[in-house]
Amino acid sequence: MKLQNKIIYILLTAFLGYTLLFSGFIYYSISRFAFTDFYKRLEIRAIATAKIELEDQKDNNVVQQLRQDYLEPLTNEKHLILEDIDPDNVVEDVRLGKYNPSFLQQIIARGIANYSYKETFYYGTLYSTPDQKEHLIILSAENYFITHHIAYLRNLIFTSLAIAFLLIVLFTIMFSRKIIEPIQNIIKKTRKIGSENLHMRLEVPESNDSVRELAKTFNDMLNRLETSFETQKNFISNASHELNTPLTSIIGEADVTLSKVRKPVEYVESLNAILEEAEKLQKKTQALLLLAQTGFDGKRQKFGKVRMDQLILDVKETVEKIQTNCKLCLDFSLLPENPLLLKVLGNEQLLHLAVSNIVLNACKYSNGQPVNIALAVMDGEIIVIVKDSGIGIPEDEMEYIYDPYFRASNTKNHEGYGIGLPLARNIIRIHAGELRVNSVLNKGTTVEIRLPKGNFVL
Repeated sequence: MKLQNKIIYILLTAFLGYTLLFSGFIYYSISRFAFTDFYKRLEIRAIATAKIELEDQKDNNVVQQLRQDYLEPLTNEKHLILEDIDPDNVVEDVRLGKYNPSFLQQIIARGIANYSYKETFYYGTLYSTPDQKEHLIILSAENYFITHHIAYLRNLIFTSLAIAFLLIVLFTIMFSRKIIEPIQNIIKKTRKIGSENLHMRLEVPESNDSVRELAKTFNDMLNRLETSFETQKNFISNASHELNTPLTSIIGEADVTLSKVRKPVEYVESLNAILEEAEKLQKKTQALLLLAQTGFDGKRQKFGKVRMDQLILDVKETVEKIQTNCKLCLDFSLLPENPLLLKVLGNEQLLHLAVSNIVLNACKYSNGQPVNIALAVMDGEIIVIVKDSGIGIPEDEMEYIYDPYFRASNTKNHEGYGIGLPLARNIIRIHAGELRVNSVLNKGTTVEIRLPKGNFVL
């Protein structure tokens, strides 16, 4: 069954169930009140009738006047008075044959009783006169309210239920469409996303609800898929391109050396050339494999609490050992007082690798000028900014900076394999973060790392 139909059936059942219960309660309450009220009216008339018929004429005139002034006649009102009755023979009395025997027995036992048959209501009571004689008073009448007003109320309720049913159906259909619409939009958009356009993302609604979380979760999944797909897609082409050059050099050097007998010095020179190319091959292979291993394999990576200020200090120490002429300037002026705000949920080794690659690149291309590293917490994110004043990146080449093994046209005088930035972006994406790069040619590059806080509690 479709989700929209399920929503319609659930809402329809809930609304109709409540409407039926509410209507039934009203009908039952009014009916019970009408029964009780009518029996009370019969009781008043029975007592008034008894006083008029059985007591002194002086008092009777007053009672009769009150009855005429304040008690309106009831439909088919009838009364029966049996004077000085014998309680033991009431049920057998032929004058009472048309009444229910249990009704008569209840009058004798309790002194009062009532019952209804069809539209006629009966009330009976024992009335004692001043001379200590027992008299049986039975009053009957038709309840106009029950026969007419209750019937009108019943018809009104049924009509209201029919109208309510139609309104509820329309409301549930409109409501279900409103709920399903964002999900339908997500379905339509996801159907357009394939391997050729994994860069597309879903629009995240502004309202903070389940649909927003669904869109964000799906976009995160697309980020992981895009990175994994790009890594796998580029792995073979990059491997064949980057590994072919040192392999060709090794094979060519060996063929030339073995083509004839040479002097020992020439063999040493040849072996040194082969060793140099083999070392390049090893570094490229390790870099390529490391890039492939950061393709969002969440099961392989172990995450824990990582404090970013300590990580920056460790990166500084590592970089200074590798680039001895690099000048790193740390800016911790925007650190919060609460150290928990500096913690992220991540893999410390991978984050260290990503940040150190970015800092090493800044040192490499800054030509000995200072490299600034700033750390801040803002709007629920931990921000790391690495800024240099180096050679920068040409504007028309910025779109290729995340391609593995791509190197800008102005980096020919600097060693490198073009693997650091793609590797760093993959690692930042694994941690649900974002990597931003801004660069101006011959003025420097600014790299901004944004990571979500771990939201740890004391």
